[in-house]
Amino acid sequence: MYMKLIVALVPDEKTAAVIDAAREAGATGATVITSVRGEGLKPEKTFLGLELTAMRDVVLFLVAEAKAREILERIRDAGRFETDPGAGVAFQIAIEDAVGMSTQLPALMKEVEEEI
Repeated sequence: MYMKLIVALVPDEKTAAVIDAAREAGATGATVITSVRGEGLKPEKTFLGLELTAMRDVVLFLVAEAKAREILERIRDAGRFETDPGAGVAFQIAIEDAVGMSTQLPALMKEVEEEI
């Protein structure tokens, strides 16, 4: 099976919307790594030397390759990545092999068959 890993770096308040959009597009699950910090083009403001940066999440989706682009586009739209500065970024990486996916396989195969 051909798979992609979609990685979304989003502000904490947009995580639920991004996950919901990905599920609607065919993602079968997500892994969330919370409370990470990112640096954009412009440094964040500080107060007495303390950074006032919002917490971000890393959201990982392992998806069927046939659905990856649609899921990525839905994530982009839900997170408003192209319209709001600092809203987040998402990208996909090809996965050569994976184990532990047997419980997800029926759902992934159904999605691929629906695409064909």
